[in-house]
Amino acid sequence: MIPITVVDVRDAEDLVVEVLRSGAIAQGPMVKRFEDAFASVSGTKHAIAVNNGTTALVAAIQALDLKPGDEVVTSPFTFVATLNAILEAGATVRFADIRRDDFAIDPDAVAAVITDRTKVLMPVHLYGQTADMGKLAPLAAEHGLKVIEDSAQAVGASFEGKQAGSFGIGCFSLYATKNITTAEGGVITTDDDELADALRVLRNQGMRARYQYEVAGHNYRMTDLHAAVGIPQLEKLDQLTAARQANAKRLSEGLAGTPGLDIPQVLPGREHVWHQYTVLVGPHAFLSRDELAAALTEKGIGNGIYYPKIVFDYDCYRNNPLIPDAKVEDFPVAASVAAQALSLPVHPHLSESDLDTIIETVREVLGA
Repeated sequence: MIPITVVDVRDAEDLVVEVLRSGAIAQGPMVKRFEDAFASVSGTKHAIAVNNGTTALVAAIQALDLKPGDEVVTSPFTFVATLNAILEAGATVRFADIRRDDFAIDPDAVAAVITDRTKVLMPVHLYGQTADMGKLAPLAAEHGLKVIEDSAQAVGASFEGKQAGSFGIGCFSLYATKNITTAEGGVITTDDDELADALRVLRNQGMRARYQYEVAGHNYRMTDLHAAVGIPQLEKLDQLTAARQANAKRLSEGLAGTPGLDIPQVLPGREHVWHQYTVLVGPHAFLSRDELAAALTEKGIGNGIYYPKIVFDYDCYRNNPLIPDAKVEDFPVAASVAAQALSLPVHPHLSESDLDTIIETVREVLGA
């Protein structure tokens, strides 16, 4: 089986052993070292490490001190953590449809759903390419909205030279399958000194110093063990990204012209870091998306459906007062993409032979 992803953190062994031998494994100097490195990568003044990507989103919203009824506009085509974080923070969710070319929220659709209760715009940089921040950032500024970027899949991505996570408040995931992983972990990025300070207090049970409580906080801390796993990957992020980009280029060249298959685009001005290589299996393809996924699995090609439904299209979200009037039919592009999207292996550990096999197998089962 050629896996959809590979986790290799062997370079972290020395740092992990260093932390273990120190006897201090909770948040400490290794977390600070990781934060400094991440801030450099993201092009921001501050990086605040937390225990996972969902926490990053929740904390970012909490730090903005939204009031009941305040709205967050986001994408209906995303991992459920985006929605869960907004609900956990007690905000009202508004969705805007996506664009098919970048899988991200459509600025025109956003403009149509903004109300006087809208306080936050939360674009999702999906699969490793940013949303259209050239239109979204000015739109947010025009309406006085805060921007929280769900950059979970986009570490190292950029729009016109500006890094994901630097347009407002950036929220990153460091889960095991991400381009940079600490097994579990997250990061919040910002240039705002006061916000960074508030987030650091919030993540530490509201303490500025031991037993000096300033707010009702939480335990959102990252451990030194987790930070030690991530530091060596940050140091070679450019190398890892270049390998993903080369693999994506090879896949796109090999799959171009496959009947019924739309290959992903790198849009002008954007650097794509290829967390996922996601094709769209159109209605005129020889096999449906689900049939193609099953055929590839049978032939030993790992693949993934990210994501099979619009994010709120599950029983547990129906009739939730914080998700008012959300109907699948109101988001036709997102619904279409959810029915067609299929991700193929693009990780840095693929060999030339692996790439050839993926291309040949996809073309074969689709009758090319």
